[in-house]
Amino acid sequence: MALKAGVGARVPPFLVMDVIAAANALAASPAAADRRVIRMEVGQPAEGAPGLVREAVARSLASGLPLGYTEARGREDLRARIVTHYADWYGLAVDAGRIAITAGASAGFPLAFLAAFEPGDTIALTIPCYPPYLNIMTALGLRPQLLPATAANGFQPTVAMLEALDPPPDGLLIASPANPTGSMLAPDDLAALARYCHNAGIRLISDEIYHGLTFGKPAVTAASYSPSAIVINSFSKYFSMTGWRIGWMVLPEDLIRPVECLAQNFFICAPHISQIGALAAFDCHDELQARRAQFSRSREILLEALPRAGIDRISPADGAFYLYADIGARGWNSTAYCRHLLYDHHVAATPGHDFDPAHGEDFVRFSYCASEADIAEAVARICR
Repeated sequence: MALKAGVGARVPPFLVMDVIAAANALAASPAAADRRVIRMEVGQPAEGAPGLVREAVARSLASGLPLGYTEARGREDLRARIVTHYADWYGLAVDAGRIAITAGASAGFPLAFLAAFEPGDTIALTIPCYPPYLNIMTALGLRPQLLPATAANGFQPTVAMLEALDPPPDGLLIASPANPTGSMLAPDDLAALARYCHNAGIRLISDEIYHGLTFGKPAVTAASYSPSAIVINSFSKYFSMTGWRIGWMVLPEDLIRPVECLAQNFFICAPHISQIGALAAFDCHDELQARRAQFSRSREILLEALPRAGIDRISPADGAFYLYADIGARGWNSTAYCRHLLYDHHVAATPGHDFDPAHGEDFVRFSYCASEADIAEAVARICR
């Protein structure tokens, strides 16, 4: 007799992880002996954690500090340092009691969804989007409500979109800068969305993990405009600490204890050693700003070169480190195109189907957080 499977067994894969696996296998094969695989499929800064982070962790290990459990919401000194970060970057006073340290931003989303919503609730968001948003919602019995955003409105939601929904959604998820498009909400637009949601009883969740990686537009936090918004951030992107699995949330007062209870039961706490590294990361801005300048140069290389390869319909790319490129006008299928790039030219990129099941076969996401030399070489291969 076949055994019953749960709803989680029906959650689709995060396809970029399959691309990573394929690129890893190719890189380890004899076929790659004479030509390296260049990694443009994943949002992972090539240089890894900054120097002061590694030094702080080495000192901690050498000291024999017991790396036991911390409080579920994280070390007090790290939460206090995040409070200073909000004052420095946004001019915003945040109480340390509202900060929760998480095992990466990836842990923040299920904590937010479970604390703020009931099964069957709807959460509006624009598509294309980061695939785990939809997959985690589905696994938790929530209903994503997809908004018709396009390149014409920067792939971002508007108050008018929300006003047109009947009934209104229970929540709205935004990302600025966004993955995969790199698009951003202007400060006034984010403020309008945040205030509308608060007044309408719509819970706003703001993914801000790419703050610090913007190119010409200012990044503002939803916490500046709404006391009921949930903000999720991470040390993975600007701070270059992907594998350390460390992030944070800024919580509204009514969700502090629910998130803490969930975290106690799900994770106990974020990795202690990663919290030590994260504390040091805030002293690394000189090194991190140099990396941001490198990303900016790589972005310019791609924006100049891709049109020469026939790829000239590209998302706004205001921030993050992605270009979302429309290849449909060329008659190309993104899955086949990315397979061709990987196996024939040893350049790994991500097909758009991962971000938009309906229209993604017309798009490819290129990540440009590899080394500048690798981006230049990838461009040469793509143009060939």
